[in-house]
Amino acid sequence: MNTKKSDSKWTPGRIGIIGSGSWGTALAKIILATQPDINWYFRFKETVRQFRQHKHNPSYLTNQQFETDRINFYTDIPKIVEDSDTILLVTPSPYIKNILGKMTPEMLEGKFVLNAIKGIVPEDNVLISNYLADEYGIPLDMIGAISGPCHAEEVALGRLSYLTVSCANIDKAKQLQKVIQGPQVMCGVSDDVTGIEYASVLKNVYAIAAGICQGIRHGDNFQAVLISNAIGEMARFIDAVHPLERDIKGTEYLGDLLVTAYSRYSRNRTFGTMIGKGYSVKQAQLEMEMIAEGYYGTKCIHEVNLGVKASIPIADIVYQILYERKDPVKAIEELSKILS
Repeated sequence: MNTKKSDSKWTPGRIGIIGSGSWGTALAKIILATQPDINWYFRFKETVRQFRQHKHNPSYLTNQQFETDRINFYTDIPKIVEDSDTILLVTPSPYIKNILGKMTPEMLEGKFVLNAIKGIVPEDNVLISNYLADEYGIPLDMIGAISGPCHAEEVALGRLSYLTVSCANIDKAKQLQKVIQGPQVMCGVSDDVTGIEYASVLKNVYAIAAGICQGIRHGDNFQAVLISNAIGEMARFIDAVHPLERDIKGTEYLGDLLVTAYSRYSRNRTFGTMIGKGYSVKQAQLEMEMIAEGYYGTKCIHEVNLGVKASIPIADIVYQILYERKDPVKAIEELSKILS
């Protein structure tokens, strides 16, 4: 297998995608632009049947047509893991423990795991990469993350997008780059897996803050101040938990924050807007019918920061609003007095 070769000859091999939502569908489209075929897991056989019949995902990005003869469909997680060299995780974070629970360390031995989940393992409050290393014994150079300012909806529209693939082994990141980069997708590389994963969590928290401010009718002027301060918070927190020389202005940090905070496609901004308009957390979650990763990320960052003690007042305010039921108008008013 490819994973048994030396690093200089390592290649990602056959890609297995676990996740069939909008982001998983977008990544499948991206990868099929460079690879002859993919393995792809779906939970239900009926979804696979409809996909084969209509040539598109019946539930997400339905305007995206696929050559289904280039897709090996699976409804069995152990089987797709067995048949794949690189496992791409693209499920919502609340479901990740259930998905990984169907795997064993032995099944994942020799496999490269690429995390595309912009969230954490809820309740455990740990990054996906740390969970994979600690619970499954996967070496750090066999774990990667992919992130960047890249909404699935814009991938579907064929709009130019940017991603970053990270791995502790930069040579492997470069091999993965070849899989991702195509005519409409630019792809960079990094060795900052921890920093990029935390940035992916934080940007969702700040997008909720931006949405809350939108919901209470603060304008563009305040949004600019909010996000300017948010990138400073992101830098302080990530530097505290994982000191490393990094350019926080890079697309994998600032770029992802900006698109998530401002885009109409951002479900975290939408969730925050509903909270700002007076919805309860439960009401907003039920009406959205999609996962807002930032809700879980907010608690994770809060609990991690109890030990780190970085200055992150925006993230603190979001936690107070979502988990302590603080009035959004009063909370943002307090926040506005300490931003600069």
